[in-house]
Amino acid sequence: MSATADHAEERTNPAARLGFQPEQVVQEIGYDDDVDQELREAIEEVIGSELVDEEYDDVADGVVLWFREDDGDLTDALVDALQLIDEGGDILLLTPKTGRDGYVEPSEISEAAQTAGLAQTKSFSVGKDWTGSRLVTPKAAAKKR
Repeated sequence: MSATADHAEERTNPAARLGFQPEQVVQEIGYDDDVDQELREAIEEVIGSELVDEEYDDVADGVVLWFREDDGDLTDALVDALQLIDEGGDILLLTPKTGRDGYVEPSEISEAAQTAGLAQTKSFSVGKDWTGSRLVTPKAAAKKR
């Protein structure tokens, strides 16, 4: 595939833009009826397999964590997610956008990430109802600089 084609795919497939790679194992946590199905399908298209669920019993390359305000303690959820990923793996935290049910304040995300020992590299819009935050371990953040 040419570099131009790669860039075109990144613009059209949000999962490629989010950094997912072919053959990665991506674990999904917090799935419910309100998740963005198009994003899920785009991730599966890029990685070439289905997302694994919360019952997966090996380490994953990354975690997609759907989290809403009433889902409990965000710090605990992030610490739990960290146990599921390989060293250097990312957590894609997806929270409802401002004004949507379950909205989580950016300050809460930042504080929870910091407490869990994660660095927030960027936030971005993911579909019409969700905002994504890429969270990485400090080692992974240092490698990406």
